[in-house]
Amino acid sequence: MTLPAIKTERLYRQISSLISAAITRGEFAPGALLPPERELARQLNVSRSSVREALIALEVTGWVEIRSGNGVLVVDPLPGQPAEPTDTFSLRDLIKARQAFEAMNAELAARYGSAEQRRELLAIAHQLAQQTVNDDAFLDHDKRFHLLIGEMTGNEVLREMTEQLWNMRKSQRFVRLESHFADRDFPQALNHDHQMIANAIVQQNPQLARDSMALHLQRVYDHLFDTSA
Repeated sequence: MTLPAIKTERLYRQISSLISAAITRGEFAPGALLPPERELARQLNVSRSSVREALIALEVTGWVEIRSGNGVLVVDPLPGQPAEPTDTFSLRDLIKARQAFEAMNAELAARYGSAEQRRELLAIAHQLAQQTVNDDAFLDHDKRFHLLIGEMTGNEVLREMTEQLWNMRKSQRFVRLESHFADRDFPQALNHDHQMIANAIVQQNPQLARDSMALHLQRVYDHLFDTSA
């Protein structure tokens, strides 16, 4: 007898499967609002941030529509054949991975970056300061900033890994998360962080560079998964 492999499913996918099953059973009718995040988290005994990630997955796969400030609506009609997500990684894990990895990059950039690279980093930070709206122009400059820091480590593998992590931000779920929970003026707060990171690297202060990058990505995490309201 051949036994099937045991699948370990990420928590947000377990939650989304439970909610979609409840919708299919008619516990949440098409066109009706789901219970608030806080209530779903209480019923399922999980964190609100896990529920938020599950709701994003349900929106991408066609079960619900998230109306920021107005709740989460079950679609009407229900999807005949729900879409399958093109990626399965946890969005929270992605930000936390970037936090750990890019903090190390910033430290190494402060140690090994060239004078020319430091000048370029300051120039990009200045250009970022002119971008006050969370749009494609801001994201383009933001990507250049982070990739240059990866390049400043002097390690091509680290630079390529930085780009791979950045490209994971292009997932449907991450884009949808930002569209619902990242304010259009959020770049103003991030650009303050960018300047602090750039200054620490230019001053060749490895510890400050590491701490500034870690704080920056913690701010991103807290903003996208703020569940205090």
